[in-house]
Amino acid sequence: MSRTINCIVIHCSASANGRQLGSPTKSAAAVIDIWHAQRGFKRQPAALTQLNPHLPAIGYHFVLDTDGSKHTGRGIAEVGAHAQGFNAQSIGICLVGTSRFTRAQWDALHSLVKALKAQYPAARVVGHRDLSPDKDGDGTVEPGEWLKTCPGFNVADWLQGGLKPLVGSLQE
Repeated sequence: MSRTINCIVIHCSASANGRQLGSPTKSAAAVIDIWHAQRGFKRQPAALTQLNPHLPAIGYHFVLDTDGSKHTGRGIAEVGAHAQGFNAQSIGICLVGTSRFTRAQWDALHSLVKALKAQYPAARVVGHRDLSPDKDGDGTVEPGEWLKTCPGFNVADWLQGGLKPLVGSLQE
């Protein structure tokens, strides 16, 4: 199954900054899968036979833990469950943390977004909060209009800065 990808959406896990979510026995994606199962998310049975059958609920396509490790969740061909109204044509990436991310995460995000943009050059890269409705109709989604604050940094600033860690968003 193939789908049109026109958006790459960056999220955060809303967990503690700098604290690894994964452990020796459970990946960050497996932890998030438990959270998503508790919220009622479910992957299609056919998708489970293709990739990660041990993750029956995860909504993201990728999870980047604090050590920079990249974990797959859903397959790229599978519709995500990460940005209501945008899932059918997007890829979801989740950074572990809330507003400050490790250099390893920033490097992993840079590498992943660069690879995805090479594969889907027309896809725009946005933060989850950027998909909020423009309630006042002025053409800009301002902080007062955000439905979510995720990913805790301005993705447009990150892109404009050459995909380098943003000042104030780097976990030391």
